[in-house]
Amino acid sequence: MASGGVTSKSNEKRNRLSKELSPYLLQHASNPVDWYPWGQEAFDKAKLENKLIFLSVGYSTCHWCHVMERESFENEEIGRILNENFVSIKVDREERPDVDRVYMTFIQATVGGGGWPMSVWLTPELKPLFGGTYFPPDDRYYGRPGFKTVLTSLAEQWKTKGPVLKEQSSVILRTLQEGTSASEAPGQSLPDVKDCTEKLYYQLERSFDQEDGGFSKEPKFPQPVNFNFLFRLYAKYKDSFSDMANSSLEMATFTLNKMAKGGIFDHISKGFHRYSTDAVWHVPHFEKMLYDQGQLLFSYAEAYQITKQDEFAEVVRDIAEYTMRDLLNPCGGFYSAEDADSLPTAESPEKKEGAFCVWTYQQIQDILQEKVKDNLSLAQIFCYHFNIKEKGNVNPMQDPHDELLNQNVLIVKDSVEETAQKFSLNPVEVKDVLEKCRTLLYKERQNRPRPHLDDKIVAAWNGLMISGLSKAGQALGESLFVDQAVKTASFLQSHMYDKTSSTLYRTSYVEKDSISTGSSPIEGFVDDYAYVIRGLLDLYEVCQDEQWVQWAEELQERQNALFWDSEGGAYFSNSGRDASIVLRLKDDQDGAEPCPNSVSVSNLVRLGALLNNQDYTEKAVTILKVFYERLTKIPIAIPEMVCGLILLQDTPKQIVLVGDPNSDDLTALKNCVAKHYLPNKITITCDGTSDKFMKAKLEFLNSLTKKDGKATAYVCENYTCDLPVTSVADLERVLKVNP
Repeated sequence: MASGGVTSKSNEKRNRLSKELSPYLLQHASNPVDWYPWGQEAFDKAKLENKLIFLSVGYSTCHWCHVMERESFENEEIGRILNENFVSIKVDREERPDVDRVYMTFIQATVGGGGWPMSVWLTPELKPLFGGTYFPPDDRYYGRPGFKTVLTSLAEQWKTKGPVLKEQSSVILRTLQEGTSASEAPGQSLPDVKDCTEKLYYQLERSFDQEDGGFSKEPKFPQPVNFNFLFRLYAKYKDSFSDMANSSLEMATFTLNKMAKGGIFDHISKGFHRYSTDAVWHVPHFEKMLYDQGQLLFSYAEAYQITKQDEFAEVVRDIAEYTMRDLLNPCGGFYSAEDADSLPTAESPEKKEGAFCVWTYQQIQDILQEKVKDNLSLAQIFCYHFNIKEKGNVNPMQDPHDELLNQNVLIVKDSVEETAQKFSLNPVEVKDVLEKCRTLLYKERQNRPRPHLDDKIVAAWNGLMISGLSKAGQALGESLFVDQAVKTASFLQSHMYDKTSSTLYRTSYVEKDSISTGSSPIEGFVDDYAYVIRGLLDLYEVCQDEQWVQWAEELQERQNALFWDSEGGAYFSNSGRDASIVLRLKDDQDGAEPCPNSVSVSNLVRLGALLNNQDYTEKAVTILKVFYERLTKIPIAIPEMVCGLILLQDTPKQIVLVGDPNSDDLTALKNCVAKHYLPNKITITCDGTSDKFMKAKLEFLNSLTKKDGKATAYVCENYTCDLPVTSVADLERVLKVNP
């Protein structure tokens, strides 16, 4: 409860945000703050009344955004100060990443860090003046200046020193523009792939936690781009630099195993939480993001392809189960996220972080009373296996606000075999017991108030899900996953794409049981295009329906037209057509989501090989030259781009399968290609049903025929093919893979 004023949270919609579709903006629709969405109406008001703009940026599943709303934006006195002295704008960073990027660049440059909620004060010309992240309502909170103090101080300074502040903001903006526009011109040569891969390997090795996995101290994030690189390094060097290759594989699989056993994984409802607050993957920040699920689905599927370890396949199925059960709209698109906070019970006055997921010791005892044998209960086995303690298992250091007091976050400490030995059972019995326990606890969990669901549908993140589902279906031979990837791609094409203008839309929303992009659709940004193109190429690999390559080409052409820097090379993050975006930036590092320039390198190389388009390949080369310094000095900032460099240097291997539709021999060859980890392959099926487009693009396909009336595989590089083979054994020999 905020001090110094009465809070208000009525059901009445009190401001303009009630007309918006973003779940985050709607959360603030009944605040006493006179919020505006980002747009001309707010800008005009600021100019007309000569007021500073207060810009608040967050997202609907952001814990500290909720805290600041509760303490400040629901506070009547703070609302009055804002309304009298500022024009207040609320932005959903997931809906408008372009706005977020501009002012986060300012915050990081001036404060030294960033995060959400982001709070920035702008001149009426949208130039940043002052900012930070979370502000407590009063000065005495957490050693930070109080929000009311900041507001009254800035309001007074604007009244008395407005012209001086305007000049300061102009200097700030010029400095930011100079700093961000100084991207290097493309160099003369490509980075050396061996130097870059070795440097990145050693940077990761030095940061690797040999005891608990991961590549940082706490907090620990999943970082799927690291797994992507390590797996590709393993594939590239396993026969030449075996020590480095094997170490790469070990770092990746060890970390993935630790994550799957840790509290960052939801052992009851499945799916991964955002990150671990500690070094042992135990106590997470409990929100679940779609972009994590899609990327980790891909990573665990690749881990299974390489190792054939059932544990990885199980995690793949678990992530797919969670996303398709809890995040999937019936029309085929995936929602964005589930919140970390929820009410512990329906009668609870306040939400707590993790309330939906955690358990007291007594709750476990009550739910799992059933006896397994003699005096051995389900609860005893479950508590041992998942480290359940009578007084809770959360380190107080990870719970500064006592929200997890006496609670348990499930974490696996021992293997199934060790648990079986402890209770004189066999491993199969223990697996059955644990599955029964999970089922009972899942059923009990459904009685709890659910966390908020952000049902916004983001094109970029659905692209990541298409990739993950496609790879999962390929690796596990599971048609259900491929079918869902097709449905999601079809959803994007039907609901979030304007075929007339070849324009992809950023977001769509559930509105009265239908899908809407709103009255003024937000056009896609470069990450939307890059991730969806990647998803379509991964989907084509597994389903071999050439319509997805055709659409990928359309999207790539549009991405080039909207975002390509014809002078400096590489892609801008926005199109530059919105005058309210005062900086045009290029993403230059992989984060929770991969850098769009990184993803685009691989997309362009793959499309160049699929479509015989040298311009695409040359654009990939240009991006790599633009990022020469980063790739050669700190490749750990862009592992995904190093993957693209490897793909370019190794040249995609075209595996052409010729046969009759749905014939057993063609299916056998397809399955052979699918089950092996071949990161630089491109599969093309010529079966007379979906190959006209590909044959028009790659004329050499027209000369490839079946051998001796059997389905036939041709392995080609640079449009030159090895001798054809008709058996799985011979294909594996040509591909140099083990059966």
